[in-house]
Amino acid sequence: MTPPEEPRLTYNSSKNIGFISTRFSGTDGVTLESAKWAQVLWDDKNISYWYAGKLDRHPSISMCVPEAFFGHPQNQWINERIWGTTYRSRAVTDRIRVMADYLKSTLYDFVEKFSIDIIVPQNALTIPMHLPLGIAITEFLNETHMPTIAHHHDFYWERTRFSVNCVRDYLDMAFPCTGKNVRHVVINQSAEEQLALRKGDGSLLIPNVFDFDNPPLEVDEYAADVREEIGLAPDDLCILQPTRIVPRKGIENAIKLVGMLNDPRCKLVISHDAGDEGFEYKNMLLELAKEEGVEIMFIADRVSEVRQRNKDGKKMYTLWDLYPHADLVTYPSIYEGFGNALLEAFYFKVPIVVNRYSIFIEDIEPKGFRVPVMDGFVTNSLLNQVRRLLSEPDYRAEMVDHNYAIARKFYSYSALRRSLRTLITGLTGLSSD
Repeated sequence: MTPPEEPRLTYNSSKNIGFISTRFSGTDGVTLESAKWAQVLWDDKNISYWYAGKLDRHPSISMCVPEAFFGHPQNQWINERIWGTTYRSRAVTDRIRVMADYLKSTLYDFVEKFSIDIIVPQNALTIPMHLPLGIAITEFLNETHMPTIAHHHDFYWERTRFSVNCVRDYLDMAFPCTGKNVRHVVINQSAEEQLALRKGDGSLLIPNVFDFDNPPLEVDEYAADVREEIGLAPDDLCILQPTRIVPRKGIENAIKLVGMLNDPRCKLVISHDAGDEGFEYKNMLLELAKEEGVEIMFIADRVSEVRQRNKDGKKMYTLWDLYPHADLVTYPSIYEGFGNALLEAFYFKVPIVVNRYSIFIEDIEPKGFRVPVMDGFVTNSLLNQVRRLLSEPDYRAEMVDHNYAIARKFYSYSALRRSLRTLITGLTGLSSD
């Protein structure tokens, strides 16, 4: 495809939107939020197409480029040689360039194949898990002036594992890139401030959202047996930890909480598995649970992105199938870019215990939510609030109804729709109505 000399704009009411990332598959935050954006854009007749290295979208609306996945062997080879060191060999630079050039050519193919009007890099210009892809997108944008909404979830400067590196030149160039054709979207106030400070660029704050205008449906026949299928007894209390098993999730505090409740009915149910950052943390949690006398139930083998049967013929449930069966959600994260599980708990009207991570303190707590909180450790006051939530239905109902109403005001699809219309109008000069 020959790079166009001028910005490519189409003057019709609907737009073809090209989402770009390393992965659109599973239940990670980027994948989930991208799907919500696509749904809201579809309501305004905009059609979404998908580019990634790992995809669960239909082939008719997507392009899978395996080399774009952060777990691809070529990218892993690069990552092993650029993080934790300040020296970069010529061989590493050459490999980065070769891969970036190839990925850039596939971006041209993607835009041409689906007649893309606006591209939406989802975290691909934000966290450098795939450095060559970020470079490829940046060069593509500089060459084409394609209207772009860069959606940022986790900047590299927010993660210590990227602080020592030998690719500062590429980070400064591409994470994120800047340009008159690029509009930046961040998910919290701290990111908005840091982007302006570091890059001199403004951004629009669009938090993560949920469809609070449409309450969840009643539990259907498929999901009615969740508790029994995952091994809970009828009188057990399901304390749900709906996250991956990685250190920043602070799951040790969930174990401490359940242990200090001193109620054998309380079972800590963890929905996702370890692996993204190794298994040492999971092993530590198992030791701690043994010391605290807490029964942990790991159910990742029964949780899937979609309802299906596993190889043994057992039902696989979605994360959303679990929430209605939970008596309490624990969310003791040390750091979150925003916090999808928080909105999910509000949406399904399940009480949630939150560690006061920085974004919660700055962006979410001031909205007026009523949630039991901890500041890095479990207190007697917190235990009393949790016991009351587990034993007093009226108190529980009052709290979750209040939180739903607040969330609907600030984190609904309606708020997202207004922001996306503003962005598209600013990029193209046309309303998406």
